[in-house]
Amino acid sequence: MKIVACIKQVPDSEAKVRAENGQVTWGDAPLVINPFDEYAVEGALQQKEATGGTVTALCIGPESAREALKHALAMGADEAILVSDPALNEIDTAGAARVLAAAIQKLSPDMIIFGRQTLDNGSGLTPAQTARVLGLPMLSWAGHIKVEEGSVRVERVIEEGRVSVSAKLPAVISVVQSIGEPRYPSFMGIRKASKATIPVWSLGDLGISAPQAVVKRTELMNPPVQETTIEIISGESPAEIADKLADKILAEKIL
Repeated sequence: MKIVACIKQVPDSEAKVRAENGQVTWGDAPLVINPFDEYAVEGALQQKEATGGTVTALCIGPESAREALKHALAMGADEAILVSDPALNEIDTAGAARVLAAAIQKLSPDMIIFGRQTLDNGSGLTPAQTARVLGLPMLSWAGHIKVEEGSVRVERVIEEGRVSVSAKLPAVISVVQSIGEPRYPSFMGIRKASKATIPVWSLGDLGISAPQAVVKRTELMNPPVQETTIEIISGESPAEIADKLADKILAEKIL
């Protein structure tokens, strides 16, 4: 079985995001594989171990995104592909879905696995949008995956409990943390990843033009800084403190 794990490179979770000169910036914060996508790679590797086959990590991003793909390779993915093109710098989730769908069609996998959402955007829309473009069934929030004779059954983790659903392969699946703790990259995996050749596909290689649905930000601003002061009210007794507090509330016209 051929499995594609879709990943993304994002700023570290400790990054302080702000607007600067009308653009989003996270300063010098390091870029890492999206933490939720580590679970996608883990889910893909579990299926490889259960049914055989290969795992391909797929990512849209700049050259720096190679490091996120190397992380997936170090975890155990067999190969990695980067889709990179200057026209994709301001891509939105709908545009990303179109580009991912074109790359996935070129790979012809049996299963496509996503993390539940990305750390930077957090919308969680791309898996379903990609399934829509591909015309494939979408099984979301999977905490367990099992392939059964050309079909896949997943256990969805929802607020009300767990729901078992199935679909014919190929299918798109988004996974949650219940899929299992992502394995640590092994020493041999890290060595393999460091020597790996990662192909770079452009929009031309995919036979598509730049997606029309892109985010056009006219202006970005930091939220206004709120200045606060603290005043401690003291007194000889709780009743005196309460009276002073009531007088202060009335004076400030809070009530």
